Amino acid sequence: MTRRPTVRLALAASLLGALPGLAAPARAAETYGPELEGFDYPHAVRRHAFTSQGQTVSIAYMDVAPSAPANGRTAVLLHGKNFCAATWEGTIGALTKAGYRVLALDQVGFCKSTKPQGYQFSFPQLAANTHGLLQALGLARATIIGHSMGGMLAARYALMFPDAVDQLVMVDPLGLEDWQAKGVPYQTIEKNYEQERKTTAESIKAYQLRFYYDGQWKPDYDRWVQMQAGLYAGPGAERVAWNQAQTSDMIFTQPVVHEFERLRVPTVLIVGGKDRTAPGANRAPADLARTLGRYDQLGPEAARRIPDAKLVEFSDLGHSPQVEAPDRFHEALLKELAGK
Repeated sequence: MTRRPTVRLALAASLLGALPGLAAPARAAETYGPELEGFDYPHAVRRHAFTSQGQTVSIAYMDVAPSAPANGRTAVLLHGKNFCAATWEGTIGALTKAGYRVLALDQVGFCKSTKPQGYQFSFPQLAANTHGLLQALGLARATIIGHSMGGMLAARYALMFPDAVDQLVMVDPLGLEDWQAKGVPYQTIEKNYEQERKTTAESIKAYQLRFYYDGQWKPDYDRWVQMQAGLYAGPGAERVAWNQAQTSDMIFTQPVVHEFERLRVPTVLIVGGKDRTAPGANRAPADLARTLGRYDQLGPEAARRIPDAKLVEFSDLGHSPQVEAPDRFHEALLKELAGK
């Protein structure tokens, strides 16, 4: 059952500039605290505090026990840049019903975790943070499942800690192509921040409608848009935008695609053929932009480069198959995890 977030209302809808093709919002935006206070997660949230880069930070996470006879495996869910651990709600349910223990966490700089003022974001750092959490919980090995930015992170984690990975699953991962190498101009963190500060529910929806869902919107997606938009509109908006600007730079400048051949863990790549996600495409020349984010082509290319990888394609789905078609996605995921 979908939970409704507890919210406080602020920021009059008239301040949210409507984008072409989208109707103006009929009500005020919902806002959340800097660590997503006010937005309910589907399971109890715990915190893992540790020292990183000379400061104390904490990772928020859900540790959910299997609801069916345990199969002895743990699945770790890594969220995308425009998502949170809560977005995995349906996947948590499907996995726990299949006997998995599930760990879903928010990375430092995201959602319910610490938003540090000064932090050098990198995929190796986030991978090390994740590994530290698993060690603290006594988890020597786990199945690592990452979506979008989390897919890039999952690949980096598997490269850094192969002995701690039972199986790697990347769901529409970012970075199946090197945008900078293809000619997309670099954008400074300051410019990223300027753009992040303009983020609204409408701009989030417009982006996802175009790149994630092939122009087809469902009411179920609104909750996840508001989850993200509420952070940008809340009392921690400046820090949220700054961390998002930093992680945009991380995604653009730290491709993992060139190292796919080095992966040495059982790997499943799941992609939606309608996905057209390509960070930076908006600042690329038109001729180049049209060639970017073609997951119908990028998926098979990546699978050929990853040793013994299994490719699962949903030709009619976009960037978030676990949200767009959860029943189909979970059926395929559980099949691949079981090695069938």
